[in-house]
Amino acid sequence: QVQLVESGGGSVRSGGSLTLSCAASGKRSLRICMAWFRQAPGKEREGVADIDDNGDTSYAPSVKGRFTISQDNAKNTLYLQMNSLKPEDSAMYYCAADPQCGLSLHDEYHYYGQGTQVTVSS
Repeated sequence: QVQLVESGGGSVRSGGSLTLSCAASGKRSLRICMAWFRQAPGKEREGVADIDDNGDTSYAPSVKGRFTISQDNAKNTLYLQMNSLKPEDSAMYYCAADPQCGLSLHDEYHYYGQGTQVTVSS
């Protein structure tokens, strides 16, 4: 069982920055790969960025060049640095984890956190 707790959300103006964190616990020796998803009201959940166990990353086209996913394995923490935020980035952001690596941003992950809200005003 893996528990994921997100933090770092908030309200910013367009063009601003936020850094989200996700603390993972319970995984111990279990290898997991992680990702960030988001869901805006009335819209489907979408994959934002993922990172595999080699440190390779991928991004949704809408955030590429603005967002950076990273992880600190020693701290079991996943990050999402978000720059040049736009109002359309407003959503609940979820951390996700799965024992299977190599998933795409269109796949379902096994574990999700409770989410942290990001609101970007124009």
